[in-house]
Amino acid sequence: MQLSKTEEELMNYLWKLEKAFMKDLLEAYPEPKPASTTVATLLKRMTDKGFIDYNVYGNSREYYPLVKKKDYFSKHVNGLIKNFFNDSASQFASFFTKETNLTKEELEDLKMLIDKELKNK
Repeated sequence: MQLSKTEEELMNYLWKLEKAFMKDLLEAYPEPKPASTTVATLLKRMTDKGFIDYNVYGNSREYYPLVKKKDYFSKHVNGLIKNFFNDSASQFASFFTKETNLTKEELEDLKMLIDKELKNK
């Protein structure tokens, strides 16, 4: 299951904060801030999808992620590779390096990361 764009935005704030009450999440948004009812709806949907849970303290709920950011985006990227690049990591890498306007320094950094992974295998 996947998050919508607005759910992903909220999830990013929750990943950053690790645990948060509604007021903390609202404060994390830039101006203009969404309505608290909008955030409450997103939190409900994300809870129903199994991405977050909460602890109840009186009338307040403290939300926390059930899914790690790394795991979510790893699954997301692997899905992109499978669905848009014929399950070919090399096609993805070719597209990524050619179409994202990376600097020479960024390409060198990627090369070092790949070389390091090759040594570890």
